[in-house]
Amino acid sequence: MNKARVEAFTDAVVAIIMTIMVLEFKTPESPQWTAILHEGPYLFAFGVSFVFIAVAWYNHHYMFSLAERISKRVYWLNIGWLFAMSLLPVATAWAGRYLQARGPEYFYLLVFFLWSKTYLYLSVAIANDLDATNTEKAARLRQMPIFRFLRGWRLPAETTAVAVIVYFYPPSCLLITLSELVYMAIHTTPDSDRVS
Repeated sequence: MNKARVEAFTDAVVAIIMTIMVLEFKTPESPQWTAILHEGPYLFAFGVSFVFIAVAWYNHHYMFSLAERISKRVYWLNIGWLFAMSLLPVATAWAGRYLQARGPEYFYLLVFFLWSKTYLYLSVAIANDLDATNTEKAARLRQMPIFRFLRGWRLPAETTAVAVIVYFYPPSCLLITLSELVYMAIHTTPDSDRVS
């Protein structure tokens, strides 16, 4: 399958998801500066999700730059990954509207977990395809910090810990997610900014 077409389709879907999220941000009903404070919880949730998508796209771009071909399995796993990400606008709007409620925060955590698992499966599939053609690229993909994080014990352990913490303090879901995303934004593969 043509890699460029899959990348273009992926980029378009990601752009649409970001657009949908910003459309949920309501214009204040008053010209006063304090009016924007009423949208503060959604603005915070939007900021977290915006960083989420930015980090995801950056790592996805690097991963696809290593891929030499797009197998049917990789195509459908990429679609699954996009589906998980497409739930983000709903999770963001709900969590932002009810920042102190457990249900929306648990839903956001579920979307983050689904996104993480689909991204992991996609990464593994690309690495496995590369094993047959370019073991050096497969090794580079497996050394990506996000790959190691998602494949290791930390993802299930942290997801479980966040689920418990959310029960007592719901906004912790977005706060912990943001801290993980900032960590992933800082800790990227050394050559990630040199791929085309």
